[in-house]
Amino acid sequence: MQLANRLQPLRTNVFADMDRAKARARALGRDVIDLSLGSSDLPTPPHVLEAIAQSLPDPSTHGYLLFHGTRAFREAAAQWYMQKFGVAVDPETEVLPLVGSQEGTAHLPLAVLNPGDFALLLDPGYPSHAGGVYLAGGQIYPMPLRAENGFLPVFDDVPPPVLAQARMMVLSYPHNPTAAIAPLSFFQQAVEFCQRHDLVLVHDFPYADLHFSATPPPSVLQADPQKRCSIEFFTMSKSYNMGGFRVGYAIGNAELILALRQVKAAVDFNQYRGILNGAIAALTGPQDTVQTVVDTFRQRRDVFLSALHRIGWAVPIPHTAMYVWAKLPEPWGDRSVDFCTQLVEATGVAVSPGAGFGKSGEGYVRFALVHDPAILETAVDRIASFLTQ
Repeated sequence: MQLANRLQPLRTNVFADMDRAKARARALGRDVIDLSLGSSDLPTPPHVLEAIAQSLPDPSTHGYLLFHGTRAFREAAAQWYMQKFGVAVDPETEVLPLVGSQEGTAHLPLAVLNPGDFALLLDPGYPSHAGGVYLAGGQIYPMPLRAENGFLPVFDDVPPPVLAQARMMVLSYPHNPTAAIAPLSFFQQAVEFCQRHDLVLVHDFPYADLHFSATPPPSVLQADPQKRCSIEFFTMSKSYNMGGFRVGYAIGNAELILALRQVKAAVDFNQYRGILNGAIAALTGPQDTVQTVVDTFRQRRDVFLSALHRIGWAVPIPHTAMYVWAKLPEPWGDRSVDFCTQLVEATGVAVSPGAGFGKSGEGYVRFALVHDPAILETAVDRIASFLTQ
């Protein structure tokens, strides 16, 4: 059987390699502590679950849900943005519900790129951003992120021939995997750069609430309140622990929203109305549960870093997200995949190799803080024994 050539770049995946390594560790009887996946272990807020539960007996929620049936959710999203960022949003033309934000970031290239067009992506960056470009037949220009630049790309380093063929740039701050934060001034530069070169500016924004400082991370729409070239993606997975419910939304430029809506219409309808009712309850209800999430991950960060520093692994303190991005100790150097596969097979501790996020991620590993502090300390004890072998 001959399959499409567009699948070729999707066949290599270090996370699939890590899954196999975890399976081998379990087969050896290891108790696996999985710090490789950024899936929150915290529960969905009770008032959200109650809104979903109340929807279940209602037969009017049991049918297909088309765009115009999502008006209440779109209004809640627009209101949330206005309250949080001071950006006015038209719920009819500037908001689109998504089956998780990853659906949107993967489908948008189909609406923006023609075969051969370039997309400018962060390196390291979230793997699905590249997958959507490959499925659209586009080319990727990786923008390297260096520690000395605060893990922010240098726009002027993009070669003019690439810019001539480029149609979109994808950013994501707070950043996965580095946990870097971008200031509003950076987004203002990004908007100006994209307008100058006629690029669509895409901002993946799942960690809008997960910050540990007094100043919240900015939305790209604060730098582009007229939404001239920008679209932003938000998910309910991190702030509200709704990852399994697969609900998010796109918000931004009306032309881009309509284009993504046309792609989405060819692929699926919307998710169950009861899930959107739960998302409305999350966005419009009490936000103290969000602060609980933030406080939980702050505590975990502090415990985990203290343990790492205790064993001599010096790691900078992240001020956002749910990850620790750590430079590999010697002698592992640029062998992040080897380090991670050998670590999980020897100790049961699974972490993500930096190479899985892009060429510039080599030499690092990412820890996801998705366990209680006691388990995180156990993981570090096992890592210490591995490093001293």
